Order: sequence, then C-alpha cells, then structure tokens
Amino acid sequence: MSYIIKLEGGIPQVVADERFVIRTIDAVEVTRIERAILPFSHFQTLEGDEAAKVRAVWISPDDDFEPLVPRLLGLELIAVDFPVFRDGRGYSVATLLRSRYGWRGELRAIGDVLRDQLNYMRRCGFDAFAVRADKDIHDAIKSFGHYSVRYQGAVDDPVPLFRRRGDRS
Repeated sequence: MSYIIKLEGGIPQVVADERFVIRTIDAVEVTRIERAILPFSHFQTLEGDEAAKVRAVWISPDDDFEPLVPRLLGLELIAVDFPVFRDGRGYSVATLLRSRYGWRGELRAIGDVLRDQLNYMRRCGFDAFAVRADKDIHDAIKSFGHYSVRYQGAVDDPVPLFRRRGDRS
C-alpha cells in the first residue's frame, strides 16, 4: 500500500493512495483502468469507450496538454510529473490548470517530489502530493507548517499581504 499527502479542507493529511501511476502503457490492465493514472501521451490517442473509462492522467513537462483541456476537465484527477527535483515546469502546468482553465478536481504532484517543494506546490494549486518513495512522508508533511505568513499572491491565495492588511494611509 502506498500513501500520499492530501489537503483535506486545507489541512495536510497522510492518506492511503487508491490509484497507481502507469509509466509505460504496456503495464495497463484494462480491468483496473478506472484506478490508473495514465500518461497524457496515451490518453490523447484514446477515443470513444476507451477514453470514457479513464478517470485520471498524468502530464509530463513536455506534454502539450492545452489543446485537450476540454477533455481533461471531465476527469477526476490530473497529476503533474516532476521527473527531477530541479525541473520547475510542473509549477507552471499547475498554475495554468487552476488559474486559466479552472481545474477544480484533484491536482497531484508525482515523480521526484520532496519535502522542500511541498509548500511551493500548494501555492501553485496542488492539493495532493506523492512524495518520493525513499523519503519519509510523515517527515515531509511537517513542511506545511514552516511558513505562517505569505507575502505574494498565488493560486491558493491570490491577494498579496499588503492588500490583506488594508489601507493604512
């Protein structure tokens, strides 16, 4: 059994993961496709009944997902892959999905997801995090308590601090 961190009412909690990520399409079991998180590259080739069975996809930083946003909005979950810690393109993907396209479903970070990234990922709109398997998920969840005040506006709170404090002139 694997676990993820999920924001429940804004509070991070460790929960059992009901889904599994398919990295290579050869591994897909048709009977379990409803619980699978399929690669976007495969999802975009599906049509009809096959496409209707898909509930979740993952997007890589190189995927041009924007032409298929109307199809993506009908899913339950979109995951964004971080192939390596230093690749920040997933933050932009998350921000686009939440801000420009109005995604309201689960937005999960997968791949090389580490404790140091979690608070920033939340600011970009992620609400679920699959921490790298070799890291302690209970240690990682502590990172959400590191900052009590955020100056900049972001997806999770678009109003910057100076606007929240009111006019002091």
